[in-house]
Amino acid sequence: MPQVMEFKLPDLGEGLTEAEIVRWLVAVGDVVEVDQPVVEVETAKAMVEVPCPYGGVVTARFGEEGTELPVGAPLITVAVGAGSEPEPAAVAESSGSGNVLVGYGTDHSRPARRKRVARPAAMAAAAVAAPVVAVAAVAAPAQASGPVPVISPLVRKLARDNGVDLRALRGSGPEGLILRADVEAALRAPAPAAQVAATPVAAPEGATRIPLKGLRGAVAEKLSRSRREIPEATCWVDADATELMAARAAMNAAAGPKISVLALLARICTAALARYPELNSTVDLAANEIVRLPAVHLGFAAQTERGLVVPVVRDAQSRSPESLSAEFGRLTELARTGKLAPADLTGGTFTLNNYGVFGVDGSTPIINHPEAAMLGVGRIVDKPWVHEGQLAVRKVVQLSLTFDHRVCDGGAAGGFLRYVADCVESPAVLLRSL
Repeated sequence: MPQVMEFKLPDLGEGLTEAEIVRWLVAVGDVVEVDQPVVEVETAKAMVEVPCPYGGVVTARFGEEGTELPVGAPLITVAVGAGSEPEPAAVAESSGSGNVLVGYGTDHSRPARRKRVARPAAMAAAAVAAPVVAVAAVAAPAQASGPVPVISPLVRKLARDNGVDLRALRGSGPEGLILRADVEAALRAPAPAAQVAATPVAAPEGATRIPLKGLRGAVAEKLSRSRREIPEATCWVDADATELMAARAAMNAAAGPKISVLALLARICTAALARYPELNSTVDLAANEIVRLPAVHLGFAAQTERGLVVPVVRDAQSRSPESLSAEFGRLTELARTGKLAPADLTGGTFTLNNYGVFGVDGSTPIINHPEAAMLGVGRIVDKPWVHEGQLAVRKVVQLSLTFDHRVCDGGAAGGFLRYVADCVESPAVLLRSL
């Protein structure tokens, strides 16, 4: 007799706890091979194809297209073999080998999978969310009269000392886990605001309701958290980009790959961050510390059909303009086709936002939490400008810097922005600092 194996939605990494079924790639009765993609899902980070670790005949599918499933929920069942043991990859799944997602081998350093008995996904994400208290035990899933799931005893004590009812909170951690930030937000928010937030909005007849889930929901939560936690300030300056555009034209006239304006601005950013490292940092609320980061992982805002995404260029400080241009192109194409992996969208330390592509001059963007700053670039357009004492038509761009006022004061932020502007106006300033 064939053995029926149940394949569950695997851990998608990066703290993701759920995914939406976008498209089934197999039907009941289909024969599948080991590691064949069986479903396309959308997470808060990216679109991914999920491969099945078993080979055999699909006997059931769980969930219609558009359904959200938590990690660990059944996806499909597969009839394997004929009275024999599961195929090698099926056995390997429980011992930590085989593929989890297309293009990703399983991490052999991880322990073997165990039966899900005590919220392992929540524990893993909790260690990332609060490294200072990662050794604390996570409470069992909350019940009507049981304990409330809280990330650590320290957070439970914070709530108790300040009279916060944990049962009234909706945790922002995996599976509703209550984090320190949730308790602190409850302490900052006035009581009437919580009541307003819990009251459904009355909509007129014919109004359209769009669920805040998937990518849009993740963006909404991240932007809201940024505004809740980060005391941001913005400064801006107009710069004459004529010389920068001329330098780019000269570089592209020579042999070799073309270099984008974004790549030149990115190279200027990394040089500026070397001078003002406080802007390449993050704030650890649990430890009450500013953490200055050794490498620049540069995010850049990209608009796609799915919405705004921020791919990350790793180790941007060690890349040439040519390398940066190639990486921007690669990640932009992946974003356009919806094939960015979760790892391509996380780990950024500073963001470059070129909103000039939308035909606007300025903006006060919201910082990409948990980063400390974002440089905004408006359109480069011909404007009257005083150049060498004479009124002339020059190519002018507005640059804006939104920064976390906890990590630096206006002097450092202004110095960073002025250095960027100086490099834009005279690329020789950048060459001198390399």
